[in-house]
Amino acid sequence: MSTLIQILLKTYGGTRASLLAALLLSAFSWSCQQGEETIKPIEYNGPSSETYNQVTIYSDSAKMKLKLSAPVEQQLQNGDIIYPKGMYITFYEEETPTTIITAKYGRYDKAKDQYFARNDVVVKNIVKKEQLNTEELFWERQKQSIFTDKFVRITSVDEVVTGVGLTAKQDFSDYTLKQFSGSFVLKQ
Repeated sequence: MSTLIQILLKTYGGTRASLLAALLLSAFSWSCQQGEETIKPIEYNGPSSETYNQVTIYSDSAKMKLKLSAPVEQQLQNGDIIYPKGMYITFYEEETPTTIITAKYGRYDKAKDQYFARNDVVVKNIVKKEQLNTEELFWERQKQSIFTDKFVRITSVDEVVTGVGLTAKQDFSDYTLKQFSGSFVLKQ
């Protein structure tokens, strides 16, 4: 900075150079202060941990009730969990699989204690040989229920039923369509 002041003094003379130097110094000083004030730390909102080939098992009285598996599980700082490459949930009764839920994307909302499945969601009731297809599905663990407001297709051994919106038991043993749109028989 002193070299710049010397050049100004030689070029413009005493008073004029002093004014220019003071102006330059205040401009540099002001710009440095402004830069410090506008810099704000960036808060990280990504996953706090990531687990591969994750498996979670829920049991009651040493009997398996549910198995949740996913290729990737991302834990967020607020307690939510994301399954960006899909999730697979298997419900068991007397240690025998009864229902399977699959989706290409999943998310667990800790505050609501609710799972959300999206993209090619399939619910298969192995016992009744029924299958539900939809694009979005919510599962409430405490209420042991699943629901959606999206289009659904339910395929059984001899019939296909379509509608919009559904509420059901989590094992898909009993369900109610909100808006029935049609059905057709597969076998005669």
